[in-house]
Amino acid sequence: MFKIGDIELHLINDCITMVDGGGAFGLVPRKLWQRYFTPDGDNRIPMTQTCLLVKADGKTIVIDTGLGTKLTDKARKIFNIQGEGGLSRGISKLGLSANDIDLVINTHLHSDHCGGNTYYDENGLIQPTFPNAEYVVQQREYDDAMQPNERTAATYFPINYEPLVKSGQMRLLEGDTELAKGIWGIITRGHTPAHMSIRFESQDAYGAFLCDLASYAVHFERLGWMTAYDVEPLKTLETKRIWQHWALEHDATLIFPHDGKRPIGRLKQTDDKNPLLEPLAEAFVNQEDYPILG
Repeated sequence: MFKIGDIELHLINDCITMVDGGGAFGLVPRKLWQRYFTPDGDNRIPMTQTCLLVKADGKTIVIDTGLGTKLTDKARKIFNIQGEGGLSRGISKLGLSANDIDLVINTHLHSDHCGGNTYYDENGLIQPTFPNAEYVVQQREYDDAMQPNERTAATYFPINYEPLVKSGQMRLLEGDTELAKGIWGIITRGHTPAHMSIRFESQDAYGAFLCDLASYAVHFERLGWMTAYDVEPLKTLETKRIWQHWALEHDATLIFPHDGKRPIGRLKQTDDKNPLLEPLAEAFVNQEDYPILG
């Protein structure tokens, strides 16, 4: 557990996937990115699926829900899933249940960030994982997810969000929104046009869950490094430039969604061109479930 002012935060890992390094680093040559992550024989590197449990303003909040438990056997094999269903176990380790969650924030609707929104019940019917929670996401993100193209169709699955919108449990946002006292959903365009990062402000302390604005910490250190998954890569670059300045100015605590080595830290300017992330010692609530995290 760590705090940003009086906002309490916990890191929970939903699972670990193994993804192709070319997807994770796009145009960056393997010779450069393998200094940070050693690929296996199939050129794959690990990705954590980081979710946040946040307590603030009298509310218990989940930010992103990971891949969830609705994966097909084929998907489990493709991604070499390790430790499926970690979000639920992590919440339980904190002495909470799904019924205790007041708000679920989806930064965007790619399946590795919202797959845990829903689950199949014993009758094979889709149900909300958090029955008492309001879910939120950007309207533009929902629109894009409901009309995917050939590139995006492999990651947008309506069963993760459409039932919630139809039932009225998911609220669609129009731009930057304060979601609880000191917690803002801010559009950080690039990964998708309506991708959100979550900004925290409390008692003159600042932080941000950058989400896929910077999937790994090194993506935030280096403006030109980004994933091949970004829909608008040049927008990603310019958005990161703005947030780098903000992070340095506010000495902000930064949280990354897929980095098991440096999931949290603060950006520091050095004499070199690129600032560096100074990692903070903060474990996942359910870290012992994932030996790869050390």
